[in-house]
Amino acid sequence: MTATDGDMSTTELVVASKAGDNSALGQLLEQYRGYLLMLAHRNLSEQLRRRVDPGDIVQITFLEAKRDLHSFRGNSPGEFAAWLRGMLKNNVATAVTRHVMTQKRSIRREVNADAKAGNDSGGAPWIAQLPGSTTSPSGVVIKEETAIALLEALHQLPETQAEAIRLRYMEGLPLAIIVERMGKSDTAVAGLLKRGLQKLRTIIDPKNNPYM
Repeated sequence: MTATDGDMSTTELVVASKAGDNSALGQLLEQYRGYLLMLAHRNLSEQLRRRVDPGDIVQITFLEAKRDLHSFRGNSPGEFAAWLRGMLKNNVATAVTRHVMTQKRSIRREVNADAKAGNDSGGAPWIAQLPGSTTSPSGVVIKEETAIALLEALHQLPETQAEAIRLRYMEGLPLAIIVERMGKSDTAVAGLLKRGLQKLRTIIDPKNNPYM
């Protein structure tokens, strides 16, 4: 049976794709498009989605899958999904890394201004507070593995803490706007940021995290 027959199961599509059937591979990838779009959308902040279309990240993942199919060692739909998910995660991390690097200087200037004014805006940029980050005279160097670890760690935080950290340190929003958007007081948001960063430092530990 070939992919043109139209009656192949997902498992058969996986096997046929590995055997070199490009039509089967195309059908197989399309079966996972919605799933990968959901993952990309969930892991990109609102501001990042204005710059990076989740669909573009999925398309890049598909191109990489076609290019690197020879490296896929599994045979089941579940294994194929996990393989695609890993590539998507790397592509999302690349987008996050690039965005954070562009935000870094503006956030640092704002934090320094807040400190001089005696305001508590939640501390230094989040990436500078994570174990395993490296600094240089030009600033913080962020590796894609660190961004992946951060994305995974954020999912382990309470929703309000994760949202506050995304808004403050990934979207670069000032405290006043976060207060308005979350409908909480200055003190409450500052507390969410403080507890969230403390929890992240616990989760992303270089002794326990293979990415760091």
